[in-house]
Order: sequence, then structure tokens, then C-alpha cells
Amino acid sequence: MGHRYRTLLIGTITFSVFLLIWQLVIMFSPTVFLKDAGPIDSILALVKLATEGDIEGISLYNHTIASVLRVLAGFLAACLTAIPLGILMGLRSEIYEGAKPVLEPLRFIPPIAWIPLAILLLIGFSRYVFLIWLGAFFPILVNTMVGIKAVKPTLIEVAKVFGAKKRQIVSKIVVPSSLPEVVAGMRIGLGIGWMCIVAAEMIAPEVTGLGKLILKSAQLFHIDVAIAGMIVIGILGLIMNETFLIFERRMFKWRREIRV
Repeated sequence: MGHRYRTLLIGTITFSVFLLIWQLVIMFSPTVFLKDAGPIDSILALVKLATEGDIEGISLYNHTIASVLRVLAGFLAACLTAIPLGILMGLRSEIYEGAKPVLEPLRFIPPIAWIPLAILLLIGFSRYVFLIWLGAFFPILVNTMVGIKAVKPTLIEVAKVFGAKKRQIVSKIVVPSSLPEVVAGMRIGLGIGWMCIVAAEMIAPEVTGLGKLILKSAQLFHIDVAIAGMIVIGILGLIMNETFLIFERRMFKWRREIRV
């Protein structure tokens, strides 16, 4: 049995079991509001959202585009700030030690805790960018630092023996060797970014966004529509994660998977 066939078989079984458990939970749930929130109902609600829009007439496309643009803007801002800073702190530990009393306490404050302040102090699109940036920044920063520090000293020593200058060692050896960890941090940061945007959209006054769609539907007890919004978020997350994996496999062909 080939690897792809096994993967497809396992995926099919897993997905089928998931749908079965979902349906059983709906069937035996004592909550009456869940009776129309099974897999088929949610898929039908998703189709209706795509063709007719929500109860206010806002299309699923508009909700999705609003959330995706907010996430990508904040995520890009996080990458542009966290990666250079992580490289710098990874190379110069004294900079990290000096910034540690500020960075570490901030790192442990949940991004969701910043939502009220962001809504009060920032306007429109900027509040979402800030929250996504905040959520994605620290995973990318930490992974970048770890990647820099994990570079094998032997590679650096060999480069020095052949007369490589410090700038060449950093650009040709240290940074490329740390990229797998940087990409891993980006994947984690992107996932946290989606968590932040959904929470922020639920509280913020704007009427578009998948988070707002889920909240409005749940408040009206349209649980099937709320689940449809969750399905869209899951699909978007899957697509973005797979994009990262494709990039990672093509860029880091020298990294072999461990198979037992």
C-alpha cells in the first residue's frame, strides 16, 4: 500500500468518524437550539450564505475578505518586525537580556486582553492589524531566536577557516540555517492571528468579518450559520497552512522527514 493511498485512507476514516461524532452529539444533545446544527444543516447554511448572504444581506465573500485582509496585514507586520529583531537578539544575547524585563511580561499577556484598549485607542482597520501583529509577533520572534542559536558552531568555524567575514557568515550560514524554525514560528503566529481576529471582530463595532458573522448568528440562535462561519475559518486556515508546508518542502529539500 503506497504512502499516498494510506494517507488518503486514514484521512477519509478520520473525517468520517468526525462527522459521525458531530451528528451523534447533535442527536443526543439536550439543547434544543442544536437540533438544526448537524453536518448537512451546516453545509446547507454555508451554501445559503454564499448565495444569499447573512440576515443583514452581507455576503459570505465580504465577511471572508474582510477577515483575510485584516489577518494578512497584521501577520505581515509581525513578520517584518519579529524576524529582524529575532535575528538581532539571537546574534547578540546582551540585547535580548536588556529587553527581557519588557518583552517577557508582554509575551505572557493574552492578545485578547488587549482588545478593549485597541477598540478605544485605535480606529477601524488599524485595531485589527495591531491585534494580529501582537498575537503573531512573539511566536515568530522566539522561533527566530531559537533558530539562530541552534545553528551548528561547526559550520561557523569552517567558514572562518576559509576566510569568511562576519557579514558573510550571518547572511550565508546563520540566517539560511535558521529559516526552518522561522517558518515554523510563522505558522504558529498565523494560527494565533486567526484566533485574535475572530475575537476582535466579535467585540468591535464593524459589521463585517467572520467573527461578527458567527456572533450575530449565535445571538439569533442560528447555530448552523455560526458553524458555517467556523467551517470557513477552518478551510482558510487549512489552505494557508498547506501553502506554508508546500513552501517549506520546496525551500528546505535538504531536511528529510523521519520515518520509522
